[in-house]
Amino acid sequence: MRTVSIVGARPQFIKLAPVSREMAAFADGPVEDTVIHTGQHYDPGMSEIFFDELKIPKPAVDLAVGSGSHATQTARMLEMIESELQRRQVDMVVIYGDTNSTIAGSLAAAKIHIPVAHIEAGLRSFDRHMPEEVNRITSDHLSDLLFAPTQTAMDNLEAENLGGRAKLVGDVMLDAVLFNRELAIRQSDAINRLNLAADEFAVVTLHRAANTDTDRLPELLEALNELAQDKLRLVFPMHPRTSARIQSEFPDWRPHARLDIVDPIGYLDMLRLLGDARLVLTDSGGLQKEAFFLGTPCITLRDETEWPETVDAGANILAGADRATIVAAARKFQDTAMDRTVVSRQAAELFGNGEAARNIVREIVNYHGG
Repeated sequence: MRTVSIVGARPQFIKLAPVSREMAAFADGPVEDTVIHTGQHYDPGMSEIFFDELKIPKPAVDLAVGSGSHATQTARMLEMIESELQRRQVDMVVIYGDTNSTIAGSLAAAKIHIPVAHIEAGLRSFDRHMPEEVNRITSDHLSDLLFAPTQTAMDNLEAENLGGRAKLVGDVMLDAVLFNRELAIRQSDAINRLNLAADEFAVVTLHRAANTDTDRLPELLEALNELAQDKLRLVFPMHPRTSARIQSEFPDWRPHARLDIVDPIGYLDMLRLLGDARLVLTDSGGLQKEAFFLGTPCITLRDETEWPETVDAGANILAGADRATIVAAARKFQDTAMDRTVVSRQAAELFGNGEAARNIVREIVNYHGG
């Protein structure tokens, strides 16, 4: 069986890794998978390092689409993905998550009648202003196999009359965390390199256009500076988008001395930081889950989340971009320690047992055989 996996951004590389391992080792014979990298994330710190660390086969094709508006970027991908698919024998296209690479892959395959499998299907923020929400909904409705990570995602798919195509398989990002967390402890020197002490720092990430390209950014930056005055150091691996925006629009802004701006970091370094951090502040969907899997409290710098399970479990607070709300949430988590073991156990109950990739590959092979 021949598949093509289409990826283009950090979270997709992480999701690809366990699936790629299972494809190579599948009991009924390996699945021959070709990786197409759209180049949506093209900075080496956001792309190449993940293929190296996660031992993912190097992409057979790098489309190198680079940056651009959503329409421009998606159009470039669509044209080039279609060309790549037409010149290959492909039994199924596998797409991941909710990026422009996801929707371009699903559109290109569907229009030339190649079945599509969507990993991490059924997520909904119920906010159509988010480009990711449009990508999710469209990709789900174009796909032939929908792999839901949680029961909530299954419920969403059933509500849209997509239940017949959906399978509850668990979350491949939990597979990745379980596989790599001990490796991160052994190999990552991030704690020593950044001169940190366990439980005495917080991790910050900020990259979504809704935060960086709007008037929310100054409020968020001031909230971080205010928190840096407390006892926790803040470690902020800054996304290129965020850095460019600050330099162009807020050149006079200066981080507090305890707000450490660092370059983007690899997956193993991030796992190590998340595992030792007191808390996380992020607008990333993936980091919300990774923090939950590791039992680390999270403050989400958005007004909504695709992962309501983390909020219901008391491990995640939606704070938006309001400075007072962010500071109050952070101080709550600083003052009240969570039992990491209990939280991690909840995560396993909600997101599967770490065998999502195996379930997915089995379903792909069964679909092709049927």
